[in-house]
Amino acid sequence: MTTSIELVISGRARDLGGFEVRRVLPAPKRRLVGPFIFFDQMGPAQFEPGKGIDVRPHPHIGLATVTYLFDGALRHRDTIGIDTVIRPGEVNWMTAGYGVAHSERTPSPEREDGHYMYGIQTWVALPEENEEDEARFQHAGADELPDFERDGARFRLILGTAWGHVAPIRQYSPIFYLHGELPAGTNLPLDIEHEERAVYLVQGAMTVDGVALQPGDMAVIAAGAAPEMAAQADSRIMICGGAPLGERHIYWNFVATSKDKIEAAKAAWQQAGETGFPAGGRFLMPEGEDEFIPLPEG
Repeated sequence: MTTSIELVISGRARDLGGFEVRRVLPAPKRRLVGPFIFFDQMGPAQFEPGKGIDVRPHPHIGLATVTYLFDGALRHRDTIGIDTVIRPGEVNWMTAGYGVAHSERTPSPEREDGHYMYGIQTWVALPEENEEDEARFQHAGADELPDFERDGARFRLILGTAWGHVAPIRQYSPIFYLHGELPAGTNLPLDIEHEERAVYLVQGAMTVDGVALQPGDMAVIAAGAAPEMAAQADSRIMICGGAPLGERHIYWNFVATSKDKIEAAKAAWQQAGETGFPAGGRFLMPEGEDEFIPLPEG
């Protein structure tokens, strides 16, 4: 392996009942890349009419969830009153802060007709001074995100700053997140200015400084290196990273700088479920929902 690559992480596939998720972060040898602490590829999956995704309401603290789709649609509902559908090329950024609960489900039209689902979900850890902020939600349409060409490749900047472009979603620490489409034969350096960076191959065939990646692999790049990315076939990639935030604890859907904050969130979700999510509690139920995912045992 070249000195420009610290580590190659192979995603771990999980079957969620006809819907495959490939988890890359956190990995045993790498917990975060910049502020990115969770990285999941959703699908690709074909749903027959009447079928779809149903992620019941569940809680988060200390992080922001980031949803980005290549195909399909997801309906997001949360406890601050947001009810919106995300479609390909758009971005949903939900800041959990002190606490929020949300659901993700296939919208009715797609469920009725059957649909194809394909996308990436990530979590971004918040800086310590923001991890107990009030929950908030931001959405940006595909036409709002910077879309540009570089050395024959096409990129959309989802978050942060990269190669002189700035995305509209408000950030809490230095970050970048890119969707790239590389035609076969493309060669370009990964010379983005951020300290920590990683390249994830969604589909296609490519090398990073001569090291071949398989779809589902993430190459973590050494600080200061500018490795050459070369596509041997038409390829789709995601590039992410930013400034390191330091150690984070993670349990289920909770991220925090201390274990005590994790334990407090666990107790609050457990109590909310037992008492019917009373008004004024730390965690509420999204409007229109009447079921939830219980706290895992153990």
